[in-house]
Amino acid sequence: MIDPNRLKTTFLTLVKTGSVSKSEGGFSRLLQGLLEDLGAKTWVDDAGKATGSDTGNLLAALPGNRPVEPLLLSAHMDTVPPGEQIHPIFEGGVFKSDGKTILGADDKSAIAILLESLRAVQERNLPCGPLELVFTVCEEDALAGAKHLDTRRISAKWGYVLDATDTEGIITRAPAANRMTFHVFGKEAHAGAAPEKGINAIQVACRAVAALQLGRIDRETTCNIGVIQGGFATNIVPNRVTLIGESRSHDEAKLEKVTGAIADAFKREVDGYSGPGAGAGLPRLEARVERSFSKTNIPEDHPVVLLARRAADTLGRKMVCKASGGGSDANIFYEKGITAGVLGTGMRDMHTVSEWIRLDDMVRMSELMVKILVLHAETPSDSL
Repeated sequence: MIDPNRLKTTFLTLVKTGSVSKSEGGFSRLLQGLLEDLGAKTWVDDAGKATGSDTGNLLAALPGNRPVEPLLLSAHMDTVPPGEQIHPIFEGGVFKSDGKTILGADDKSAIAILLESLRAVQERNLPCGPLELVFTVCEEDALAGAKHLDTRRISAKWGYVLDATDTEGIITRAPAANRMTFHVFGKEAHAGAAPEKGINAIQVACRAVAALQLGRIDRETTCNIGVIQGGFATNIVPNRVTLIGESRSHDEAKLEKVTGAIADAFKREVDGYSGPGAGAGLPRLEARVERSFSKTNIPEDHPVVLLARRAADTLGRKMVCKASGGGSDANIFYEKGITAGVLGTGMRDMHTVSEWIRLDDMVRMSELMVKILVLHAETPSDSL
């Protein structure tokens, strides 16, 4: 049913077209043509204006041949850098890059799988309900495309996002996350002639960071300071530094506790500073905490889980509910009232130049998607 050679060719075509976040336009036009060849009605929303991308999210609709509720299928179009001029290599059943760039399996393996699944269904005129497909921009940039998705043309209430590794797992629990930005203001001075007249903003900030517990807090909670930007020259006492971090947890109370502890550490260090140059309102702190995304927690008896499990059972496979420490477009869909389980494609070592994926895993996932589409078309949700 699945054509491995066609799937291979599709994937190679997709990854050769670069689509680093905010530069997805060329890839979107390629994908739009492929979807229209399948008879899909397509349109592009205005998310590009808000995200800074050269295009918006690509949406597509296929009517199907069974009168059941619509199903959402989704993947993201963008990749992390280095993602231009990708030269994929296929050896021993494995795709990889030439080592100079990422491969782009995250998330183009998902797009190739969806295209192959739709082709297989159409070629055999298999039962298939209405499908609503969403291909987002800027997923790798704080899920920005999904956050600005125009949902007015989406009627599906549940479905699947393909954006994970395990082909026998469905992610039903993912954490909420906060993004924290701290601006610490000090006082500039000549670092050689009069350092005592300055307040080293970097030093003040680093004292705050040194007091933090970072990394794994418990099995549900993590936090990190990932960006530090400040200073102008080695002979200037820096008068400003910016630090950006995040906290994540499956438990809202724990999330607020760890976020508050980090913010308090910066406030304590700034307010308690009594070193050289102190006074006149310096040092000073500006802090901002924003919700990056909300958590997902899908019950195991939800149709999205039951359908995936039944499809896997039919193929003699397992489908295990899993918790993830990462966020995906599914978190944003969940906020918008769309329940989406996250399925894997087999991609490995994502976000590195060592990224790779097996064709066999993509074939297996395509088989599973076909089975999901057929069972969805044949079975009412309340009978799953």
